[in-house]
Amino acid sequence: MKTKILLIAGARPNYMKIAPIYWAIRDSKELRMQVEAEIIHTGQHYDAALSDDFFRDLDLPAPAVNLGVGSGSHAEQTARVMTGFEKVLQERPADVVLVVGDVNSTAACAMVTAKAYGCTPSGVGRPLLAHVEAGLRSRDRAMPEEVNRLVTDALSDALLTTSVDADENLRAEGVAESKITRVGNTMIDSLLRSLAASEREELPQAMQTAAGLRGYGLCTLHRPSNVDDREKLTGILAALSEIAAQTPLFIPLHPRTRARIEAFGLESHLQSISNAGDDPRGIFVIEPLSYLQMLLAQRKSSFVLTDSGGLQEETTALGVPCVTIRENTERPITITEGSNVLAGTSREGILRGLVEARQKVANGTRTPDLWDGHAGRRIVEDLVRRCQGVQTAKAVA
Repeated sequence: MKTKILLIAGARPNYMKIAPIYWAIRDSKELRMQVEAEIIHTGQHYDAALSDDFFRDLDLPAPAVNLGVGSGSHAEQTARVMTGFEKVLQERPADVVLVVGDVNSTAACAMVTAKAYGCTPSGVGRPLLAHVEAGLRSRDRAMPEEVNRLVTDALSDALLTTSVDADENLRAEGVAESKITRVGNTMIDSLLRSLAASEREELPQAMQTAAGLRGYGLCTLHRPSNVDDREKLTGILAALSEIAAQTPLFIPLHPRTRARIEAFGLESHLQSISNAGDDPRGIFVIEPLSYLQMLLAQRKSSFVLTDSGGLQEETTALGVPCVTIRENTERPITITEGSNVLAGTSREGILRGLVEARQKVANGTRTPDLWDGHAGRRIVEDLVRRCQGVQTAKAVA
């Protein structure tokens, strides 16, 4: 009997993490004979306007189930995911529930799975719970994502890690060695597979113009800790404006960030892309980019300024200078081995961070071990091995 795996995606970045796992099964006759996978989308975050492009970019089928939970407070969102996913497990029994990353859906589905006895195809026991990106720690429990990581890792049977520091974090927390497998980074699987396709995409004309002159910077800014505080956001925008006076910045503006900028009266820092002209200077707001466009934009950029987690990893793989506008990061390997600098949120820190990031790349960086495009297959093989071990133990008993 095939091993049945449910791949859980809660937010848009989760798809870049589950896609290589789905590809590994679909593209291997050997694994197709052993494994059946379905994609379950909780609908925590989703931009319907980008849906067709997104599934096209990642060569994925539509989800088998979309819970459509939408937005809300952390408690409301988590509760809706738990209620909806409980029904999914009852109707679609699985041997493995695989969750990725650190969004509310990750923790919610982990909690449901940990209590889901009788929800396997055999009706005995509960599904094995696997967490991809296990062991990442920011040490900041004020971050909702950190709480989700801790909860999910505490409940998981298979902790699938991206880097050696994640392994060390789990061991320090008392996790059994048998639960930990370093598999690499599925985000990098998606990136490496998609690079050639990204070259066929087109960027906004102003970005192309800037690239041909002095280059451009790419910026993303969305974390509540950065954008909900008027004084902090004012300082960040002042630093970005100073940088953009020399090298134009292009920012696909998150709705939350846009709302805060308008509420705080800080619109003067931003310019419309329609005013870019023949020699762009300043911070230009652009429309959201598809996955492939975002890869191309990073690859052609002179540097990236961000408070995102995924961009820290992607810029490390691409060798692009990255400045992380945060006080901490759960991805320190992008600093110790990659092109990332943790700058804090002050004007001085951001400006200094850009100088340091550029110097790091000039001196040479490396891609972490196992960030090689094969993490997806390693994950599937690990889960098959674990499930076969469980079946063997039951047969002996």
